[in-house]
Amino acid sequence: MKALVISGGGSKGAFAGGVAQYLIENKKHDYDIFIGTSTGSLLVSHLALKNVEKIKSVYTSVTQDAIFSSCPFLIKKKKGGIETIKINHFNVLKNIFKGSKTFGESHQLKSLIKETFTEVEFTNLKNSNKDVVVTVSNLSLNQVEYKSIKDFDYEEFCEWIWISCNYIPFMSLIKKNGCEYADGGLGNMIPIEQAIKMGATKVDAIILQTEVSQLNRMPSLNPFSLLTNMFSFMLDRIEAQNIKIGKFVASNQNAIINFYYTPTVLTTNSLIFEKEKMSKWWQSGFDYAKYKNEQVSPLETE
Repeated sequence: MKALVISGGGSKGAFAGGVAQYLIENKKHDYDIFIGTSTGSLLVSHLALKNVEKIKSVYTSVTQDAIFSSCPFLIKKKKGGIETIKINHFNVLKNIFKGSKTFGESHQLKSLIKETFTEVEFTNLKNSNKDVVVTVSNLSLNQVEYKSIKDFDYEEFCEWIWISCNYIPFMSLIKKNGCEYADGGLGNMIPIEQAIKMGATKVDAIILQTEVSQLNRMPSLNPFSLLTNMFSFMLDRIEAQNIKIGKFVASNQNAIINFYYTPTVLTTNSLIFEKEKMSKWWQSGFDYAKYKNEQVSPLETE
């Protein structure tokens, strides 16, 4: 069995889309399992249906307003094109007065998911031989959960996709089935191990960060930038651990993993969604996958 696994990474998901487009359309890879975390969960259903152009149009035109119903930060551009964020005091205070447990809300994203992934497409995918799985973090039970399209109806599965993307405390915290849920990346950024447990013997894993650390983060300018830097550090450590575990499990199960890392640092804040940059990242992902497959062997096994 063959699996496509896509890590979390916010706006950097555009790069993953470009890589997947090349693998599906040019290399004709036919996957049995699609597993995504956070931004990866937004991609996998469309990729399983081979609706590449449709999801490309979403990723290359999305804006902050399409994600946040209440955005907790303001984007400020400095000289040299460097982007920083600062607190949107009005929105944050409004959320606090409403009794929200987070600084921002992302109900617009839930609407976008349902607009772009229709019930007819859901039914076709559920009745196919493909398995599509999204990763969520159950904060109440302190565990990672994997939600398969085979186990839910349309409304529930769309909600699980949305939950997988909710990067708290900047986005919505969801209470469901008596538990609090949030972004799957808080527990598993790149679920290679789960793909192998499901029977995959060959895994294409798209990692939305560089293979070797190339980043020296800018000094924190305010509490929000400190918070994003802290979370980025934690998620990078989680992802590195997930990759090590995935390699270990693969070596014991005789599975092959093909890794696709970003060749350069795309952004230091993946919560900033800019159409122009994301269009370039999509093309960059496609070109990188093409180069990797046509110039060197992509097989990386341990």
